[in-house]
Amino acid sequence: MRDLLLPSSPGFWRSPVRGPWFTSVLGVVLLGGITVLFVTGLLSYAAYNPGLSPVNDKTPDKGLLGFYLFAWPTDPHWLYRLTQGVHVTLGITLIPVLLAKLWSVVPKLFALPPARSLAHALERISLLLLVGGALFEFTTGVLNVQLDYVFPGSFYPLHFYGAWVFFAAFVTHAVLRVPAALRNLRHMREQHRPEEGELVSPDPVLPTVSRRGALGFVGGGSLLLFATTAGRSFDGPLRETAVLAPHGGPEPGSGPGGFQINKTAASRGISAMETSEEAWRLVVEGHGRTVRLSRTDLLRLPLHSAALPIACVEGWSTSDQWWRGVRLRDLAALVGYEADAAPDVLVESLQRHGAFRRAALRDNQVRDERSLLALFVNGEPLTPDHGYPARVIVPAAPGVLNTKWVARMTFGDL
Repeated sequence: MRDLLLPSSPGFWRSPVRGPWFTSVLGVVLLGGITVLFVTGLLSYAAYNPGLSPVNDKTPDKGLLGFYLFAWPTDPHWLYRLTQGVHVTLGITLIPVLLAKLWSVVPKLFALPPARSLAHALERISLLLLVGGALFEFTTGVLNVQLDYVFPGSFYPLHFYGAWVFFAAFVTHAVLRVPAALRNLRHMREQHRPEEGELVSPDPVLPTVSRRGALGFVGGGSLLLFATTAGRSFDGPLRETAVLAPHGGPEPGSGPGGFQINKTAASRGISAMETSEEAWRLVVEGHGRTVRLSRTDLLRLPLHSAALPIACVEGWSTSDQWWRGVRLRDLAALVGYEADAAPDVLVESLQRHGAFRRAALRDNQVRDERSLLALFVNGEPLTPDHGYPARVIVPAAPGVLNTKWVARMTFGDL
């Protein structure tokens, strides 16, 4: 008769590993981890300076969900590299914990009756939204990290709205379940009594692993994912082991331009003819003035250097590279702005397709002495794939705001 049991029957689920203690331990880990993920996700949102809309943030109808509290700072220069590195690395590291937690509570998804009380109904609804939201957020996040853009729309608003739905369900579920989880952990540690409850099978099979062994297996999986992912966000020996991260493993080449890129000139339709000295001109506008500069003209201006990384939303980053070029605030001065009063700027690229052909920077970013229209990197002219003839580089900014193949810069209120 066992073969006729339905998933709604307690006897259908026979694993001896399931139980309040196992689920509670995983839940406490996720409580801390997902809270950090949500906070670093909000910081990533703020790093785009979404107030410069609709240039940087094209999320429709975001309303109150689109709040942010400050202009993204330029100090420390590695800030976005840290926050987004933590966000992506932690998200990947938590995957085994999340899957184990979902496995541990799957009997609850099939339990009957659907609701025994109002509190139970709220818990069931939050559980469905939590499971669906978690699978959506982690799946889309991993696909984006691996540069597999298979979404039916832009990743940015999908992940944005999914995060709010998921976190609302997460908070609701935590309020309802965390007190019980902590009681379970404390009670079982003090009493050493057999576990009871709806997650404990009434007819378990013989165990092949203990609950602590199962937790060790989950923790080992997380540690393996960390070791094969974290290095692309941080310097050191782990960079060589980051084989699961985008652009993982050794650097793609040697020499001044031998560091990672996301977009090649060819993939964005940039031809050698239009970036040649004869054809290319940088158009700088503001205050009703327009200045056109060749690369030779730019080289005649005061040049400055800054050691800055490139940090991407996918979680990978470069080590500090040595950039040299014209300060953005000096370009603002060409059209009549005082350097210490330089305004926001809209930067437009030669690229013909792809996201962020246009990006905006806040006035605090423009005024920073390290913010450059870079002409050189590591002592050599930019390569085509690194943005020749000129690209923006700004401390602590997401990589997509460091526009390559710059064609036009418009200073003024956006």
